[in-house]
Amino acid sequence: MRCEICGKKIVEEPIKTKVDGSIMLTCKECSKFGKVQREAPKPKRPGAPRGGTLRRIQRPKEPAEEVVENVKDIVRQARERKGWSREELGEKIYEKASVVSRIESGKMVPDLKLARKIEKLMNIILVEKNEDVSADGLGHSKVRGATIGDIAQIKKN
Repeated sequence: MRCEICGKKIVEEPIKTKVDGSIMLTCKECSKFGKVQREAPKPKRPGAPRGGTLRRIQRPKEPAEEVVENVKDIVRQARERKGWSREELGEKIYEKASVVSRIESGKMVPDLKLARKIEKLMNIILVEKNEDVSADGLGHSKVRGATIGDIAQIKKN
């Protein structure tokens, strides 16, 4: 396990530390940047197996959905085929014309909800399933994710 602040490998048990309202698993050196959290005794739940441990059921991975890369071209071409202005498309999807403009210029990628709304109205495909995503979202389990220490500089007094 790695420290969520500095990224160093933690050999001993990680320390739960509250930093700016967030609980993080840290090394001993980084635990001084917040308040160390003590674990409260866990209440026993009725129906739990003896020994207090619960078995976790492994759920099958659901394919992740994401908006296609060339969404700006698809939306613009579909709108032009229908002969609609940006304002008309905006009214039909209950959004401002500036939202349509930002999507078509590539300055904004619609969220899944908005993309589905546009798909349904214009009979186009904007959302695709991405089945080869691992739990960390990188496709590799060997690659270490970024820690706060990778992107933030910590002032040391």
